[in-house]
Amino acid sequence: MTDNWSKFEWVNQAILGIHGVDVQFAGIKFLESLVSEFSPSTSSAMGLPREFHEQCRRSLELDYLKIFYRWTQEAASSVTNKIVESDYAVPEVKVCTAALDLMLQILNWDFRCNTNDTKVNVFSAGIRQDGDSPRRSEYHLVQPGSDWRDVLISSGHVGWLLSLYSALRKKFSCEGYWLDCPIAVSARKLIVQFCSLTGAVFASDDVKMHEQHLLQLLSGIIEWVDPPDAVSRAIESGKSESEMLDGCRALLAIAHVATPYVFDDLLKPMRPFGTLTFLSMLMSEVIKVLMTSNTDEETWSWEARDVLLDTWTALLTPINMISANALLPSEGIKAAANLFGFIVECELRMASASAFNDEGDADYLHASVSAMDERLSSYSLIARASVDVTIPLLHGVFSERVARLNQGRGIVDLTETMEELYSLLLIIGHVIADEGEGEIPLVPNAIQTQFVVNAMEADKHPVIVLSSSIIKFAEQCQNPEMRSSVFSPRLMESLIWFLARWSRTYLMSSDGNGDKILDSGHHPEHSSKKALLSFFGEHNQGKPVLDIIVRVSLVTLISYPGEKDLQGITCYQLLHSLVQQKHICIHLVTLNSWNELATAFSTEKTLFLLDTAHQRSLAQTLVRSASGMRNLDTSSQYVRNLMGHIATYIVEMSSKSNFKSIAQQPDILLSVSCMLERLRGAASASEPRTQKAIFELGFSVMNPILVLLEVYKHESAVVYLLLKFVVDWVDGQITYLEAQETASVVNFCMRLLQLYSSHNIGKISISLSSSLLSEAKTDMYKDLRALLQLLSSLCSKDMIDFSSDSIEIQGTNISQVVYFGLHIVTPLISMDLLKYPKLCHDYFSLLSHVLEVYPETFAQLNNEAFAHILGTLDFGLHHQDADVVTKCLRALQALASYHYKETSNGNIGLGTHATGLKDSNGNFQEGLLSRFLRSLLQLLLFEDYSSDLTSVAADALLPLILCEQSLYQKLGNDLIERQTNPTLRSRLANALHTLTSANQLSSSLDRINSQRFRKNLSSFLIEVRGFLRTM
Repeated sequence: MTDNWSKFEWVNQAILGIHGVDVQFAGIKFLESLVSEFSPSTSSAMGLPREFHEQCRRSLELDYLKIFYRWTQEAASSVTNKIVESDYAVPEVKVCTAALDLMLQILNWDFRCNTNDTKVNVFSAGIRQDGDSPRRSEYHLVQPGSDWRDVLISSGHVGWLLSLYSALRKKFSCEGYWLDCPIAVSARKLIVQFCSLTGAVFASDDVKMHEQHLLQLLSGIIEWVDPPDAVSRAIESGKSESEMLDGCRALLAIAHVATPYVFDDLLKPMRPFGTLTFLSMLMSEVIKVLMTSNTDEETWSWEARDVLLDTWTALLTPINMISANALLPSEGIKAAANLFGFIVECELRMASASAFNDEGDADYLHASVSAMDERLSSYSLIARASVDVTIPLLHGVFSERVARLNQGRGIVDLTETMEELYSLLLIIGHVIADEGEGEIPLVPNAIQTQFVVNAMEADKHPVIVLSSSIIKFAEQCQNPEMRSSVFSPRLMESLIWFLARWSRTYLMSSDGNGDKILDSGHHPEHSSKKALLSFFGEHNQGKPVLDIIVRVSLVTLISYPGEKDLQGITCYQLLHSLVQQKHICIHLVTLNSWNELATAFSTEKTLFLLDTAHQRSLAQTLVRSASGMRNLDTSSQYVRNLMGHIATYIVEMSSKSNFKSIAQQPDILLSVSCMLERLRGAASASEPRTQKAIFELGFSVMNPILVLLEVYKHESAVVYLLLKFVVDWVDGQITYLEAQETASVVNFCMRLLQLYSSHNIGKISISLSSSLLSEAKTDMYKDLRALLQLLSSLCSKDMIDFSSDSIEIQGTNISQVVYFGLHIVTPLISMDLLKYPKLCHDYFSLLSHVLEVYPETFAQLNNEAFAHILGTLDFGLHHQDADVVTKCLRALQALASYHYKETSNGNIGLGTHATGLKDSNGNFQEGLLSRFLRSLLQLLLFEDYSSDLTSVAADALLPLILCEQSLYQKLGNDLIERQTNPTLRSRLANALHTLTSANQLSSSLDRINSQRFRKNLSSFLIEVRGFLRTM
């Protein structure tokens, strides 16, 4: 393009308006199409190399884009006066609107040339990534580089834009429709986009340049949203909300490019308060409108609230990681405190108003905790910015509501107060504790740093006072009278949720860093953390609080029959989290309350009425707590006492002479299902300390399991439970078993597979699978998934084995079981079924495992099974899920490596499967290695995939090339011959040669050679994919 300036002269003349308004408009639209076409994410498919598209993109960005922007800027300026001075819609309006849209499009460009990286990203699809944000509001930073400073900053362009909008806004102030006219919308969008401008476009030696830019923008934007109450009244009276929402989006954009201090100072030259105070006022008004409207529809106030919450999140997220006082001005802290107080007030009023709403699902307060989590997390950031005010506030509000409950009990209807407490507990839980996201969460940084507490007065720490009040309140649910009058199932849900979240952070915390930091004389602000962790630690109030939590859990399981959600939170969140930490288990198993829970599990009829999945979770939790026992014998005896009655029941029931005749009775069927779920829960909790006891448990029911499989062969739900118990039991045991024990388990699995196969359980016509319409309809295939998992678990014995002797001593051959299992499973795995993620992952996990551990077994499969597996491998190799592709590549690596090593030693390896053979019609069928060498090269050179796959693809490609060197040479020559461009042909030939010769590459498959080939392949793909792939 660099030699084509003369061709753009007519475009320049057209845009300047020399040939009239219509031609001016057409010229702008032409540039708009041109910019769109040169952006890889919106370009048309032209069948040209990706490298060519990238060169065009780079050329446009470096040589043309800024000039196009300046032309467009001049075009808009040239018609401004006529638009502003005219009393009616003139043709110049559409020119100005098109110009504003083009400038916005150019600023949306994915600027890359302000970096030193000139290479083409051959793996990227050319789509910018920064718009993919976990937040509710979309945004992206505009970073065009220092070359754009003159046209965007120094030229007065922003002032012109703000003046244009302000003049038109004033002129048409009486015309309500004007705010949604195209020129108004386009101007506001461009103004908001300028708020996101950052980076090298501002001079590094002039720190005030960026601040002045933001100050200028805010001076124009503030009129859109201030005063908040007047703006909201106008909107409620019929004025368009679009300007107000754009104002909120502008504040969000500024929050992403400015520090809290800079953000707060921006408004002070124009108002007697800072921007943070205004942000608090604006959001308070939005929440007030949202609360007043009380509608299920997502109105403008919903959207405004979400954008403003994201603004607070953008400002406060860095602070939450460091210290609020260090980054937030005092006025901002006060503003956050005032806002949070108003939020709490409004949330409680909405909760109270919803208390008697029969259509609970329609009100957002009745949504699940997880649905509210995002909003509450943002609220918590605001609260933590001023914890010295908000924590005492929360304690005061909580204490007042509890007092109201106690005073009104038996006298007035307490439903509203209980609903307020429900909402309040969720808010408090988010403020004082984090989720953890799979890890043990730390005390929030703001709480660690904002309180300085004397260790002797730890009980006066605001968080301790608040936590203790809630725990004391929860303890009262043990009183039957209080339980019936105050502790509704819904209120108990929030209490159990709070205790689960709180205990993960504060109860007997294993994080001793606070103590160490304080004791070393550094960072005295950590006295808050020390006080918190010590007060609820092992040697203080930790054990009494733990006892209360267990007793409250026991109440929810026994005294609230049928409350599935409440009992689910108790089992899956609260009790489950307690046994994840061994130092808590040590104290847990010494509590009388825990022993009462274990006894109730074995004897209490109410617990047998729990949802069967809850019973499984409870069994898992109770067994896992054995890790806190003093020694191995005590742990084993505990498990036997806990689970022995279940094994006895299964054995006795299966041995009854009339079992077949009574098995289908509802009570028997339910009882068997409950027992199997409990066995499965115990099996999944296996660990070295309890392994022996759980093995004995499973061993005692092996024959009864086969009896149950025979009797319940037509009950798919029971079949699934049986298989899942065996899967979990084998998975937890197999790596620890001695040779004789392993032989017993392997023989049992073989009998299980034979029995399953003999009844054709789960065998459904493959032709029906294409008619499955949803994930829910694949429940009938869950037993098939269980079989896949069972075979994978058996395979693991040959990879990880902690036993003291070898299984070969007993003549045990796991590969034979796997071989038999593959013949059962593979005919049932259709390509349609592989479209379902869970089944797909399990299948390819097994396939990858089997081919890595038993490649010789694969060669023994009959032709039908072998061909079917190759078809699924080809399917998986082109799957969208990178994990599936990785598993297929590892499977190919295993097969090719096995064949290469075997043939190098004079053996046949995969035999005819690798060399090819003639089918029944006499046609030659290409061997699997040749087939997948072609397929893998096609993938690597021409198809889309993640660059993360390059290394594992190299590990598969190297042995394939070594096995099929002549084919590789032929494929390489064919690629070279197809290149008509001599330069590209030479580049490709050199790259292919370098791929197999650079870095002293040899014909070995050892680790060092594989690493060399990974480097070679990465360099090769970077060199050739850019011109081989067409777009």
